[in-house]
Parts: sequence; structure tokens; C-alpha cells
Amino acid sequence: MIEPVAFGFNPETAVNNFFQQEGDKPDRLIQQQALEEFRNMVKLLRDKGVQVMVYPDTAAPHTPDSIFPNNWISFQEDGRVVLYPMYAPNRRAERRTDFIQDVLGNRFSPSCMVDYSKFEAENVFLEGTGSMVLDRDHRIAYAALSERTDKKLFQHFCDDFGYRPVCFNAYQQAGSERLPVYHTNVLMCIADEFVVICFDSIDDEKEKDMLKSAFRETGKHIIEISEAQMHRFAGNMLQVKNTTGKKFLVMSQSAYDSLNQNQIAAFKSYNDLIVCPVPTIEKYGGGSVRCMMLEVVNSE
Repeated sequence: MIEPVAFGFNPETAVNNFFQQEGDKPDRLIQQQALEEFRNMVKLLRDKGVQVMVYPDTAAPHTPDSIFPNNWISFQEDGRVVLYPMYAPNRRAERRTDFIQDVLGNRFSPSCMVDYSKFEAENVFLEGTGSMVLDRDHRIAYAALSERTDKKLFQHFCDDFGYRPVCFNAYQQAGSERLPVYHTNVLMCIADEFVVICFDSIDDEKEKDMLKSAFRETGKHIIEISEAQMHRFAGNMLQVKNTTGKKFLVMSQSAYDSLNQNQIAAFKSYNDLIVCPVPTIEKYGGGSVRCMMLEVVNSE
């Protein structure tokens, strides 16, 4: 997780992230509140025995979205590290080789890097595990296509890493318009035995059927959320394990408060919950707790 030093509203991402809201507070106060929310979330995770590595952002260059590292990098089970092309120019500065070297330690080698960031020169983007939701156990990758998620590059990733691609279109109501959802991980979450998904955002019935078929094939229990709940970040969750192997589903307070009792009971039947209040980060950043967590896969 990346501790923020200058978090705030980013106009370069707001053009197609309709979860973001413009700042109505001084930048200094937004950063202060975001830092408090970040540190509280780290404590909540660590209190449950979840191992968390925290790296501070740097003051320069200015990277207001650095708190969401899962978009520019992912670690794969085979030891490779993937760098992704980012839609917003000011997000590209988030890529840090020193961070990668520190995480991997003696496992770091330039040969382990797969760098897709070169596609930025062609205006082709794929923003990591924001653009894709990975079912690592069954080697299926799900992607809602958008300006930030290019179909051909998504398929290229799947070919490179042995995933079966499942792509579809998802929309949200933004004012009077029906516009693409910017990232897949705000509308769905894949856990070991269940999937959280907002079918309301998928207008094409054939695409809904395709997804349901894939979930049935992999034995996932489907827990549906509404579009209103999606807007409260109820799709932006991540299942984690602590050092003893106990499973937790991490979600924001906003997401939890949007759920009904049946949904909460369904989640608790599979794992305990870790509920983190991050309202400032959600409001100004347009992302939630899943976006803040970068999984480090142990390939040893």
C-alpha cells in the first residue's frame, strides 16, 4: 500500500471516472483526512493479522492518485512483474523501480519485468487489476471494456500469462447519460467461492448470460449488488488471508452501509469482514479499498 503525501482530486482521471467529485475543501485538509483514513485502514488490516507493506509516496513528482497502486503494476504467480499503460499522463509518474526492487528483494531481476507501458504512445491502455479482475485459481480474466481497458491489449495479457479472456461492456448512469464504467473492479469482485457483481450495469443480456455461465463453470456463488450499491463501492472489495490463513473480505464503510442483511449474511458465510471507512479517498479519488491494495504474490 502506498501512503499518500499529496492526495487529491485529479482532473485528468475525472474525465471518465464518474465516481470522483471535485474538491470542496482545501487540498491540505483533503490530504490530511486521506492520510488518516489510509493509516486507519492499515491498522485495521494488521489488527486482523494481515501482512501489509507500506511505502510512502514521494512529494515530487506530484501523483495525486498514488494511493491506488494496483493500476500501474501487478505481481504474477510465476515471478513476473507487469507494468501497465495508464490513461492519465500524471498517473504514469507513479511507476517506481525502487519500489519494485524493495518488494522483491533478491528475487528482483530485469528479466522478470513485462512492460506494457510502451502502449501509452499509441493511446492504448490497460490499468492493471483495475481494468481486469483475475480469477487466479481458474485462470480466467474478466474485463469491462472502456477507454482505460483496451480489448486487444487485454487479450495480449491473457495470452502472455495463460488466462482465458472474458470481456464485456458495463455502464453507469452519469447525470442524464449512460456511460462506460471506468474500471472492472468497481463492479465486480472475485473471491475463492463467490463473486460479487453488478449485473444492473451490464445492459446486454447475452453478456450477462456469458458471465453467469463462467461463474457456474467455476462454482462461484453469485452475490448481486445494485447499481446504487456499486456507486457506494460495494463492488470494490478484495478477499485476503492473514498470516494464519484465515480469510477476510475487505470493503469500505460506504460499501458495507449500502448492503442489505441478506448480502451481509452471504458474505459472512464465507469469510469475516474488515470494514474500513475511507470517505475522503472515495469522494475525491473515485476509488475505494480494493484499489488501495496491491497483492504481492509469493512465487517461491
